[in-house]
Amino acid sequence: MHKVDINCDMGESFGTYTKGRDEEIMPYITSANIACGFHAGDAATMRKTVQLALKHNVGIGAHPGLDDLVGFGRRPMDISPEEAYDIVLYQIGALQAISHAEGGSLQHVKPHGALYNMAAKDPSLSKAIADAVYDVDPSLILFGLAGQELYNAGKERGLRTASEVFSDRTYQHDGSLTSRREEHALITDQETSVNQVIRMIKDNKVHSLQGVDVDIEANTICIHGDGLHALDFARYIQAALQEANINVQPVNQFL
Repeated sequence: MHKVDINCDMGESFGTYTKGRDEEIMPYITSANIACGFHAGDAATMRKTVQLALKHNVGIGAHPGLDDLVGFGRRPMDISPEEAYDIVLYQIGALQAISHAEGGSLQHVKPHGALYNMAAKDPSLSKAIADAVYDVDPSLILFGLAGQELYNAGKERGLRTASEVFSDRTYQHDGSLTSRREEHALITDQETSVNQVIRMIKDNKVHSLQGVDVDIEANTICIHGDGLHALDFARYIQAALQEANINVQPVNQFL
């Protein structure tokens, strides 16, 4: 039977409680990427989100981003590999401490936004991020875009590395995601989105906007929890995967 993890970004609010969508969506995912304070989140929100993940037996992941609250970590910044290493190390350490205090442990690390996209293309940034993850805990799983530089760097560093695919994004002929600034970057139809995901899992293929199939591996699927119909989609994709005989479980159980 095919196996896959469903991950979602969480804890991207502020204060002593998580946004309602976190509590609603958590039962339908298997891994949570928790904001660590640089692009969103704060200490109280991190702790509440860890508690929520533990309640639902969801894998806890650090979601380190660029130090850019105003831009939500989605604006590229000119940072050196040394700076990337430091900010990733710092943010993983913060969530690791909170998880430990709550009786849990980290499962994975997934960079956020612009940092993730920059690393997908830049081998030096990717190496720095992989080094930071390994130096904190070599048993952690690094999430990287399927077939791109961050995934490769994790493998080379000796980390368990999860090949990540996206349910609501279109792909280019080189396996990269279509930029959000371009037309047709997002998939808004639920059936189209799920059909793409199932094909990536079962056939290891995705159809690019250029009209050619691209080889791809799918260990973990990213869904976005901040859309208008996010909860409906989370329910829909989980049910559709089960109907397609795809077992949904935390990535550390099969990678």
